[in-house]
Amino acid sequence: MKIGGFQGFSLVDYPGMVCAIIFTQGCNFRCHYCHNPELVISERFSENIPIENIYDFLEKRKEKLDAVVITGGEPTLQPDIIEVIKRIKKMGFLIKIDTNGSKPKVIKNIIRSGLVDYIAMDIKSPIDKYSKITRCYHIENKITESINLIMNSEINYEFRTTDSNYLTITDFHKIANLIKGAKAYFLQKQSPIIKKVNSRGFFNLTKINDRAKLTKELANDLMVYVEYCSLR
Repeated sequence: MKIGGFQGFSLVDYPGMVCAIIFTQGCNFRCHYCHNPELVISERFSENIPIENIYDFLEKRKEKLDAVVITGGEPTLQPDIIEVIKRIKKMGFLIKIDTNGSKPKVIKNIIRSGLVDYIAMDIKSPIDKYSKITRCYHIENKITESINLIMNSEINYEFRTTDSNYLTITDFHKIANLIKGAKAYFLQKQSPIIKKVNSRGFFNLTKINDRAKLTKELANDLMVYVEYCSLR
């Protein structure tokens, strides 16, 4: 597994759990608001962290940590993700995976493994804007397949959308309708620290005038589609 970062302690990345976070390198999306380009663009990659170092750390923290989050980048691009999950699960940790949903076959295998306890999938935009936001083309069917796989599983899950400055109120309603019946949907503000991503492969989009503002009122309105919606 290509690992670009590791955080040994977090209280916010796995709901209700004390967790560690593994940040994988590499992503097939090029979202213009990306705040972790060092995990996306190969020329910005730091030296890879050996997975054995992380295993050693986790072995010593069995009594202090509840869970491990594997995020990115995009972790489902890692060919050995199931093997890593198995190794960590044997230590007794809960496992959470963050994904952009672009690899439904991998998500299906993760769900079938029975080793993952929580999946968080980012919904970048309504389906008709996906290629524009992510610069990943012909991805629409894979996104809807991943949504269906997650919603029909018995795993705890959430969907979330980051305010990208280019989404309207109507767009958020379209997204919520796309995941209609979902257990949880979170609206996330952009990181206050935005790193430059005007690098090879990233879009520079013109901001729209009618962009949505993330408010409690919007979250409440979207609960007509989902069981729970909140700002984060």
